[in-house]
Amino acid sequence: MAHTKSQGKTAQKSVRPGKRRGVKISGGQKIDIGQIIVRQVGSKFRPGKGVKQGKDFTLYSMRPGVVKFYKQHDKSFVSVVSA
Repeated sequence: MAHTKSQGKTAQKSVRPGKRRGVKISGGQKIDIGQIIVRQVGSKFRPGKGVKQGKDFTLYSMRPGVVKFYKQHDKSFVSVVSA
């Protein structure tokens, strides 16, 4: 017996907006204090020097400078270095 009804309504009725997650400022770009660098679910990118992590895993700048993305021991980090 079929698990779904024939010619019925779709399972998801409403269209939900996206959460606007992702990298907001790329590596090499200038940044000011408090600007968001990455919006993410879980710690895909981890905070390095000059970067703090919010309770929803958002990474933001703690000092002005230039954003730098790097890997260390197979983990991705984001830091802010002085310009």
